[in-house]
Amino acid sequence: MKINGFNRDLKFSWINRPETNSTYAKLIHTSTSSPALNPWFITGFIDGEGCFSITIFKSNTHKTGWQIKLEFKLNLHEKDKALLEQLQNYFSVGQIFKQGPENIRFIVQSVKDLGAVINHFDQFPLLTKKFADYKLFKEAYNLIINQEHLTIDGLNKIIAIKASMNLGLSEEIQIAFPNIIPTVRPLVKNPEIRSPNWLAGFAAAEGCFYVKIQKSKTKLGEAVALRFQLTQHSRDEELMRSLIDYLDCGKVYENKEVFTYEVGWKGFQLILKRKFFPFLKSLLS
Repeated sequence: MKINGFNRDLKFSWINRPETNSTYAKLIHTSTSSPALNPWFITGFIDGEGCFSITIFKSNTHKTGWQIKLEFKLNLHEKDKALLEQLQNYFSVGQIFKQGPENIRFIVQSVKDLGAVINHFDQFPLLTKKFADYKLFKEAYNLIINQEHLTIDGLNKIIAIKASMNLGLSEEIQIAFPNIIPTVRPLVKNPEIRSPNWLAGFAAAEGCFYVKIQKSKTKLGEAVALRFQLTQHSRDEELMRSLIDYLDCGKVYENKEVFTYEVGWKGFQLILKRKFFPFLKSLLS
């Protein structure tokens, strides 16, 4: 199946992609002939797969004694190389590298190149709580653009920002900067799906389509049940529940720190008639 011009296999199980050796083994050449992705599709996909990170490490060449590196990145299985090529073509920046035996990575590190990433997400904002990480990332980006990271005060500001992002500060940074007060993490409220393309991208990243064989009172004794699922951390409960109103069907289930939006066969019929058929007609080729 092609969605937005690229092939992506439907997922039948959740796969955690462990980080592999950080040494990039091989640069993958890209193609410029792939069709352009819809901007909202990109945002939806990054909501599911993307990462904004700040790395701080010791340096003998910087007056502060520390160097700061900003990265926008995402890892995919090598079968999805075409998608990463399309992302690279869309942003017109970044590189694609082989990452381990089966994975590839799209990464943007240059401060100049990160401007293209910032411009996109300012126009087509993220909907998950990842938007808070983006806003913090942008704060650090602006400090670097203004050369403030070259001062102790600016360095402390960026460390305070990093303390509120992702996994926070490493033990090494905490020991070196014990008095850092984390920046207040931005609140992400009332997420609103502004385009079905966002949902297509998000589903391509996090969705799961599967067929379930279950016992039945029919003559065969078994029945086929179709399911579509989207699963997210509990911090995105509000967004997951908003899918019920957006698609006019489905349910949300809670399991510890995970919320799952699920659509069964009746929901599929509604989606196909009201949402997917009109929408997918313009996407599938």
